[in-house]
Amino acid sequence: MGWAGKLAGAALACGAVGLAAFWLLTEPRRLAAETIAELGAGDATRGERIFWAGGCVSCHARPGAEGDARLELAGGLKLATAFGTFTAPNISTDPQDGIGGWSMQDFANAMMRGVAPDGSHLYPSFPYTSYVRMEPADVGDLYAYMRTLPAISGRSPDHELSFPFNVRRGLGLWKLLFLSDEPVIALPGDATETQLLGRYLVEGPGHCGECHTPRGIIGGPDKSRWLSGAVAAEEGEGVVPNITSGEGGIGSWSEADIASYLETGFTPEFDSVGGSMADVQRNMARLRPEDREAIAAYLKTIPPHPNGYPARAPSGG
Repeated sequence: MGWAGKLAGAALACGAVGLAAFWLLTEPRRLAAETIAELGAGDATRGERIFWAGGCVSCHARPGAEGDARLELAGGLKLATAFGTFTAPNISTDPQDGIGGWSMQDFANAMMRGVAPDGSHLYPSFPYTSYVRMEPADVGDLYAYMRTLPAISGRSPDHELSFPFNVRRGLGLWKLLFLSDEPVIALPGDATETQLLGRYLVEGPGHCGECHTPRGIIGGPDKSRWLSGAVAAEEGEGVVPNITSGEGGIGSWSEADIASYLETGFTPEFDSVGGSMADVQRNMARLRPEDREAIAAYLKTIPPHPNGYPARAPSGG
């Protein structure tokens, strides 16, 4: 065999090894058996609290839904990003168009590993990078509560993604970088139970960092600037605010101010909540007072950061 043939053979061999390595590294990884056992039987009463903490209606209710219609989780909300447009799916109990046919194990793998029942990767527009930090029993309770909600027919449109973002298998590499159940903020050993609960609610089911933390070029959260604010949309001048004590943040707010804002929607200056946060605040108002107080206590422990979004030019001429 000549040198050209040997070179071609070597290239083919390297390609085969590379493909095999890619396939192994991107394999969807499901929950371990011991974690599945911790899901428990599920308690719908407890699960309702987790449902509101997780803000499920904010993405999965029909856009503009009010009142009891917010519990009709038909999906349809479109999320425009640099990678394409994601559409929130139907997660009602409809067995064909929703998730009514999912087992608790299916649900937990989606929530905590971003893996669909068919074994494919889910896109991180679904915030499993936060839900991975949830207690399995809370996931089981959430599943039990969601089983009590109405079945709504009708599938949401597919995501609108171009190559290579439409190749789900590649998300396995993304998960290796960004899917971790470790806390973002290491609280001191003498942290109070209130602060620890707040960390759990903010970093886990509340997934506050998904919107309030800036992201890198491949869409992963920049945890070194945790909760420092971010660009809200690829077009326009919308921003998600800095909720640390850094310049531009909420350092002047007391814990009582934060808890009151989450309950009432009014800032210490008596401005009212607006934008997409208005819907989030309505969810937070459904929590226990001690939950809102815990969130406030945790936020006051966050290291201060300057605004995590580019400075905006002043308006006017």
